[in-house]
Parts: sequence; structure tokens; C-alpha cells
Amino acid sequence: MASKQLMEMMNQAIARELQVAVQYMWQHVMWKGVKGFAVKDELKAIGIAEMKHAEAIAERLAFFGGTPTTKPSPIFIGKNLKEMLMADKKDEEGAIKLYRDIIKLAAKEEDHTTKKLFKSILGDEEEHLDTFSGLLEEI
Repeated sequence: MASKQLMEMMNQAIARELQVAVQYMWQHVMWKGVKGFAVKDELKAIGIAEMKHAEAIAERLAFFGGTPTTKPSPIFIGKNLKEMLMADKKDEEGAIKLYRDIIKLAAKEEDHTTKKLFKSILGDEEEHLDTFSGLLEEI
């Protein structure tokens, strides 16, 4: 059984995943022009991946008897492409920190399944961070 702290951290992760799933999808829809065209498909793909993360984490939390949150963390669309990508990069950095903390706690609690889940998601988040960092180099 997961500790209350681990379950709360998993719900923070769900809120964050819901946030960026909506955020990236709306950014995909909203941005136009050459620069927007260059990133919109990537934003859509990452948004879909984030929703799948939310689902996987919610399933794990429900397994422990927890109730997954339905409320996303605050969503930020941005006024221009640079502002948007800077916020997205910051969100991915925050996720990486949170997920590393969850992995450490899951390991301490000998919860190998949660640890494995978050290690997999962490790899995706590091790729997303790399994508946003790379896109920012061109702006």
C-alpha cells in the first residue's frame, strides 16, 4: 500500500499532466504563422502523450484506493511563441523534479511498480524538455 504522501504526490502529477495536456493542445490549436506551423504538430503529439501519462498515473492511484483529481494545475497558453515555449519548458522542468521525488519515495516504500511507471514517464518528460529547449534555440 502506498503512503498518503506518495498518493498525494501522484495526484499532483495527475493535475500537472492534465494541465499540460490541455495547455499543449490549445497551443497547438491557437498558434499560426511559420513558427507556429513548425511546432504545432509537436505540441499536439506531446499533449496526447501527457494525457496518456495522466491516465496511467490515475490508474495506479486508483489501485491504491485513491481518488484521482479532475482539476488541472493552472493552464498557461501564452501571448507569443517564445512565451509559450518558455512556460512549457518550465513546466517540464517542474515535472522532472516531481517525478524524481516520486521515484525516490516509491523506492523507499519498496513500491517497484510505481517506481517503474514514473521512470518511464520521466524519460518522456526529459524528451519533452529537450524538444522545448531545442525549439527555444531557434526563437
